[in-house]
Amino acid sequence: MHIVSPISRVAEVEPLAAAGADEFYCGILPQEWVGSFKTANANRRIFGNLTSYDDLAHATRLAHECKCFMSMVLNGQQYTQDQIELLVDVARRFQGCGGDSLIVSDIGLLLAISEALPGFRVHVSSVASCRNGEAARFYRGLGARRVILPRDVTLAEVARLAADTPEIEFEVFVLNDGCVFEEGVCHTIHLPGKMGGPICLDKYASAYHRLDGRELSSDEMRRLEGNDADYQKWLWYRFSNGFTVTPEGLPYGPCGLCALSALHLAGVKAVKIAGREGAPERKLASVKMVKQILDKVEAGLASSEVSRFARNLRPSEEHCRTGYMCYYPEVILMEESKPEMKTG
Repeated sequence: MHIVSPISRVAEVEPLAAAGADEFYCGILPQEWVGSFKTANANRRIFGNLTSYDDLAHATRLAHECKCFMSMVLNGQQYTQDQIELLVDVARRFQGCGGDSLIVSDIGLLLAISEALPGFRVHVSSVASCRNGEAARFYRGLGARRVILPRDVTLAEVARLAADTPEIEFEVFVLNDGCVFEEGVCHTIHLPGKMGGPICLDKYASAYHRLDGRELSSDEMRRLEGNDADYQKWLWYRFSNGFTVTPEGLPYGPCGLCALSALHLAGVKAVKIAGREGAPERKLASVKMVKQILDKVEAGLASSEVSRFARNLRPSEEHCRTGYMCYYPEVILMEESKPEMKTG
């Protein structure tokens, strides 16, 4: 399996490749986009983009020198016709500087790229929320070569998709991105806290009352308050455990490391580390963690041993027991109910 890492700076390419990254993805906010549309939503990230086409070309060249693959993200949920025409030009410039693939979610843009740049490799973004074989075959018919699955799919769903549609590659999340909403139906943008933050973190004032007009009992209030507390705890886990790290700098947060054996057996092509806007140190630590565990998977270590190593790497046993930060919480149940999986 390939390790797919985000970048937002040219200087990140070589150290991440040395740490084990096989593929990179990046975004760019073209000045012509801002000038034409007075918005910064070219790829769903205001921050975390390369700053120029020169940087894009430089990063791509460095990736190829490291024998890595470079993708560019154009993954807004939908674009107008004028925006699609401009983005096709952006895609053409990326192809001209040696880019390897585009990550796209809007069907109109995917079709336009397939027509304007026949043969140029396209990956379907997780924002497209592709969850079944019929959808995957539909995207393949439009020219897509790979589908990046949404975060909250089960291992059984991943395995079934890979088995049913071998003509397309699949990529899944493995670290860091824990948005509480399904991206494909979320129409908010990611803002820093001083600008309001993401809507899923808003703390609304609320009050509870019974529909029959009676007073809530103390037991009912206790249970409601407990539910609110559990929800806040879940949010903390989904948003990277408050962006905490170990003393060694290894990041906590949403994670699918324990499932790498199962994903490998399912035939998944690539595992994605999220966070283009993250700090370079966080990206580097994330790649190193995935690489350590994937090496054990590919060496044929039993799945239970891989899982145990993954949970002790940070260590994260206490966090893992909650199930709140796990992309594939069923992995523990699978280990308990099935024979050892060998991957060699």
